[in-house]
Amino acid sequence: MLKSNIRRFRFIFTVYCALMISLFSVMNIYGMNYRTLEVNFSGIIIDLESNEPVEGAAVHILENDLFSTSDKNGKFNFSEIEEMIYSVEISHVAYKTKKITIDLSDQRDRAIIIYLEPKTIEISQIVVSTEKPRTLFEDMEESSNVLKGRELEKALGYNLAATLKNETGLAIRSMGPAPARPVIRGLGGDRVVISEDGGKTVDLSATSADHAVTVETFSVERIEVLRGPQVLLHSPTTIGGIVNVVRNEIPTERQNNITGNIGGYWETANSGLLGSGVVTVPVKNFSFRGEFSHRHAGDISTPIGTLKNSYSDNLNMSAGAGYIYDFGVLGFSYRNYELDYGVPGGFVGAHPGGVDIEMIRKQFNGKFIYNFESGLFENLEADFSRVYYRHKEFEASGNIGAEFRILDYLGRVQLNHRQIGFLTSGSTGISAEYRDFNIGGLVFTTPAKLLNLSAFLFEHFTTGNFHYEFAARYNIDKIDPLHKIYDDKLGQIKERNFSTYSFSFSTMYQLSEVVHFGANISKSSRVPTIEELFSRGPHLAAYSYEIGNPNLPDESGLGVELFVYHKFSNFFFNFNLFRNDINSYIIPRNTGEKNYQTFLSVYQTSSVDAVLQGFEGQIEYSPYDFFTISANISYTSGKYADNSKNLPQIPPLKSTLELKFSYENFSVSSGLEGASSQRKVDDFEQPTSGYIILNSTAQYSFQSGDLIHNISLNLDNIFNKEYRNHLSRVKSILPEAGRNVRLTYKMFFVL
Repeated sequence: MLKSNIRRFRFIFTVYCALMISLFSVMNIYGMNYRTLEVNFSGIIIDLESNEPVEGAAVHILENDLFSTSDKNGKFNFSEIEEMIYSVEISHVAYKTKKITIDLSDQRDRAIIIYLEPKTIEISQIVVSTEKPRTLFEDMEESSNVLKGRELEKALGYNLAATLKNETGLAIRSMGPAPARPVIRGLGGDRVVISEDGGKTVDLSATSADHAVTVETFSVERIEVLRGPQVLLHSPTTIGGIVNVVRNEIPTERQNNITGNIGGYWETANSGLLGSGVVTVPVKNFSFRGEFSHRHAGDISTPIGTLKNSYSDNLNMSAGAGYIYDFGVLGFSYRNYELDYGVPGGFVGAHPGGVDIEMIRKQFNGKFIYNFESGLFENLEADFSRVYYRHKEFEASGNIGAEFRILDYLGRVQLNHRQIGFLTSGSTGISAEYRDFNIGGLVFTTPAKLLNLSAFLFEHFTTGNFHYEFAARYNIDKIDPLHKIYDDKLGQIKERNFSTYSFSFSTMYQLSEVVHFGANISKSSRVPTIEELFSRGPHLAAYSYEIGNPNLPDESGLGVELFVYHKFSNFFFNFNLFRNDINSYIIPRNTGEKNYQTFLSVYQTSSVDAVLQGFEGQIEYSPYDFFTISANISYTSGKYADNSKNLPQIPPLKSTLELKFSYENFSVSSGLEGASSQRKVDDFEQPTSGYIILNSTAQYSFQSGDLIHNISLNLDNIFNKEYRNHLSRVKSILPEAGRNVRLTYKMFFVL
């Protein structure tokens, strides 16, 4: 169990350190000297995405034609200038130019923080950016499907799914707050891959609604939602997508200073608390990174009562090291993730007091990068991971109802090339996974071993105003059950072998530098999981009696997407139409029957032909520097192909609208989040009503010495509206969280 005195001490100590540093910093600010005739104007310039200092930015006071340049710590300074209101322009070759107004007429010195947004410059197919060359496709993904910087801090929720809930095209599948997982365009399970720093996250969250994702979001630098051809570098399921969290656990770049952040998180709806710290320390050619966080949340409060047994308690630690030399990187990391949480009870077939779950993931990662000085190849990347995952489900009596253990080995080698003929850039590689899956408790699914071998190819090229991406992937999968027997409910349990392929092709026409049109066509594949093939018996925490199908074929889909992408200086617009025709779509369906030994609903895994189609839209408009309007809308329709009846667990139409006002380092926003009713349901599925809730956020940043402080205050569901998430398995008990006050603090330091 995680509820030990040592963990409490770590948590209290982390929060104490964060509060003390903040207090000293504020005291430092208010201790500044005041001038009566002339004032000093100083500040620090920060990368909006990475929160890293920006060196070499030009700061120009237009009225006096005075210049200053930011140093390696992002700092600049103007001494003894006249008291008045100034217009200041900040420019850097790799960032968008920013103009601000500074009022120095109040006879006091000013120290400010300025955030610069990275830009991509394209000149005759030569790309300059702050990180790496970006194609137009990557620029579109960056604009519409990436959470980073202050936007990420504003959106931070109690887990990954809650953090992404208002992103375009995403929904949340849940069974209480802790076991929540993102759904993309109505597709869930392992059609949506969750990865960390590009490596697949190993847990059981894709297999059942009661299983949680083993990712702590507070310490990540950015979250990417990837779709299109680039998905095939990591997964054969092109019609789903990848949610990749970036934390750079193994450092891959040299730096001159000790950097890091300390933060905390508090919210009222579940009495949630979190303390976190991250530090990166350079020592000659080595760079060491450490991370620690502890999160505790109690039962969640709703407008009509408390959702009992919805608590969670998480401990997360990691250590990584990278040796950075002229020709590449060699690095290692280790992560320990522990999570205890409750699955609510109280409805038909559920335990009255719910079920308690303990899980742990221990992961060792290795990374090797070799950079070629010249020639066709840019670099060679190799990654290896060993993962131990264990998951126990306890009944109210304390007995173990189910136990899962995974020992997983993953390896991947990727060779990236420079321009070859008409191919601008690309990658090719191979990957492998070996999984030993064991089950205990009252679950009768046979243990099994899985072997996957894959080869993949990705290319980007341009012709005139047309830009193209193409990717292909070939997979060989072997699933070998331990007990090859005949089961009276399943039939013959036997070894299964699959050979599948996937491809994806995207094109984008650049009408002008800011207006683009495009299309994508893809063939997707997915093999059934061990659980879908061989499940047999009660799954107590999921409150279902699950029956697999050992004869399931592989899933194959054809997807088509059309999109329009406009990106002006103060206006962004993106609209997508999509359709996915899927043969042998694998789903567990409620049969309407009951297993009277356990009083659980019987879910039978079946294979059907399905059609999922819909649209997404996203817009952001800034008529003034201080004011921004943004909105998005998402809709998916899911049908059985043979009879046009509705697929289960399809999210309703969802939309958000937000107004944001900004002044210097302060911003405030208010927005509506809503969904329509969902009456298009499968047999034995509960419909839900529509809702609209009001949320608001205030953010403030300030500097003290070498420290940058970011504070976010969120008010969620301000009017305490009762509403239900259609993809929640516990919506029949109680609605979603009621009014919630959430305070987030992060302090970034460079020493």
